[in-house]
Amino acid sequence: MAIIRNEALHKQVAAAMRQAIATGEWPPGTQLPTETDLAQTYGVSRPTVRLAVAALRSEGQLDVKQGRGTFVRTTVNGPSATMERTVTLRAGAYETPTDTWFGHGEEPAVYRTRTDAITAPLLDMAEDELMLGVDRLIADPAGDGRALHRLLLPMERSEGTSLAQQPGVTPAEAYAALAAAGHEPVWRDRVSARVPQPDEREALQLSEAAVLLVVHRVTYDRPSGLPLLLEETRLGAESTGLTFDIEAAKPNRTQKAKATH
Repeated sequence: MAIIRNEALHKQVAAAMRQAIATGEWPPGTQLPTETDLAQTYGVSRPTVRLAVAALRSEGQLDVKQGRGTFVRTTVNGPSATMERTVTLRAGAYETPTDTWFGHGEEPAVYRTRTDAITAPLLDMAEDELMLGVDRLIADPAGDGRALHRLLLPMERSEGTSLAQQPGVTPAEAYAALAAAGHEPVWRDRVSARVPQPDEREALQLSEAAVLLVVHRVTYDRPSGLPLLLEETRLGAESTGLTFDIEAAKPNRTQKAKATH
């Protein structure tokens, strides 16, 4: 490698490695040579190679597999799975396109928890109030999509429903339980993104460059506007996309009144 003056060595090595990947010299799945071999190939020190490898890992071009080495990642050309965020009421039963995901993951873990700085505002509650939590790893039976799903049930608002005794249900079953208790469920989704934690990256099989999508869905009672339950779905943006059906909403009376003033 010809050294260019006034340019950081690790950037030059990273550019050369990037070129080796782009030209097919290192095809997807190839294990990279050792740091020592790369240092000899490019005529630089091992710390310089380490910085170059870190740069390509942050770009999502390389993956480190514990105990095995560093490998060229398979090119990602967009999400291979889609999670549809719709709810259908058919013959008195609620359905979601992801119902089948809940049969291809792990068994639910049910526990007691409390509202915090994130969940309390979404549920219109004070912090440190009791909730039941249900955590699952779910998977797309038709693709590579995986997601971490959390269902949070405020204790005081699940009273009088079957959820108080049987919280480990799917979202569609939870909506049905709320309707059976006299509520009229409606939903609002909020999507944000952040860097995944190591345990999330491992569970979802994400690369080090992956972005985590976090979807918070609040189920409300339409007449009262009271939040009844909260879902949190975490998934990797590189492997799973979100789709929404959108319809024009009719303004409610409160909105009409505000518009006239």
